[in-house]
Amino acid sequence: MISKPKGTYDLYGQKAKQRQYLDDVLASICEKYNYEYIKTPVFEASEVFHRSVGIDSDIVSKETYDFKDRGNRNLTLRPEGTAAIVRSYIENKMFGDPKQPKKLFYNANMYRYERPQAGRLREFSQFGVELLGSDDVFADAEVISLAYNIFKILGLKNIKINLNTLGDEESRKNYREALIKHFKPHINTMCEDCQKRLLTNPLRILDCKVDNNHEAMQTVPNILDYLNDESKNRFLKLQEYLDLLEVEYEVNPGIVRGLDYYNHTVFELELVNENFGRSNILCAGGRYNNLVEKLDGPQTPAVGFAAGLERVLLALEEEKVNIPINDSIDIYLGYVNEEEKETALYLTQELRLNGFICETEYLGRSLKSQFKSADRLNAKYIIILNSDDLKDYQVKVKDNKTKEEQKVAINDLVDYFDMHM
Repeated sequence: MISKPKGTYDLYGQKAKQRQYLDDVLASICEKYNYEYIKTPVFEASEVFHRSVGIDSDIVSKETYDFKDRGNRNLTLRPEGTAAIVRSYIENKMFGDPKQPKKLFYNANMYRYERPQAGRLREFSQFGVELLGSDDVFADAEVISLAYNIFKILGLKNIKINLNTLGDEESRKNYREALIKHFKPHINTMCEDCQKRLLTNPLRILDCKVDNNHEAMQTVPNILDYLNDESKNRFLKLQEYLDLLEVEYEVNPGIVRGLDYYNHTVFELELVNENFGRSNILCAGGRYNNLVEKLDGPQTPAVGFAAGLERVLLALEEEKVNIPINDSIDIYLGYVNEEEKETALYLTQELRLNGFICETEYLGRSLKSQFKSADRLNAKYIIILNSDDLKDYQVKVKDNKTKEEQKVAINDLVDYFDMHM
């Protein structure tokens, strides 16, 4: 038997309906915030991710699915959404659109070669938003509050924002030097990755899972002590806006988001639940003012976030949030002979095109078996087709809850169900 690849999964049945509900809610909320849907290719030129995420990052050095196509081009399966969105923003000259800033959202599969675990697979679904073209901290507040409100609307109560800032380029440079000075005496006792990161991007050391409990990690300099006045004031203004929006947050200097393209605001949204384990971070993001330029576009400030949807569904399950799923159909059409079968074929189409969820018989079973099938499908009504009734252009309609029956003219069926549904 051929099995699915490790780190992937099939989505069907109730789980598929839950996911479909989640997708619909996310799209609906983004529409209210005036974010437009965007879709990018599942694979891109490798340099899109190598240049943006960073060639020495764990994502690129250890996790990307890189391959050559038959034209000997270097391609990579999309490991994250932001870089691909920025590539599209530049290539399609969205910066020239008179409607600015560009507010975009995506919901797509991503691919990373990492050890599969609950809520973190090799093929996973990521939802995210990007606001490109504004450097106003107002935009940061909107993006963070959007993430916060999404999870509130979904029904998660025990959530909070971990908030921090990397400051501007000057502040980040000062902090980088402080980290090098701090870690240098200890670096030989740290993992190989941390040793490489010391000079390339020491902020990534703070994300290390291997040396998380190393003594040097316990006395790391506080990034807030290295902010210049402009960065401090910006961060204070952001907190003022979030207070105004009643977003619950906690300033956490340990949130650094080591990817190369971040500056100023960084944040993570956490589910406060001890039973949820290490996967309690549901989404993360921040400001990236230099990424568009880094990928050969015009200087464009931007801010955004991304959330793994498998992890979100696990959180909803852990918090026992009821996901409303339509697990019923409107109408089941039962028949016995060929004449009735042809009418069933016609009527199911007519009723479906008028907005009703309809099902009928495909296996040639008895009428008794069809009634059982209607019950399994939680049909609200059953249309019982009978050759004698059809001669009078009528059908028998049964309310499957009250069990009451009445004859209805075929031409009046749509109006009848409009009134009774």
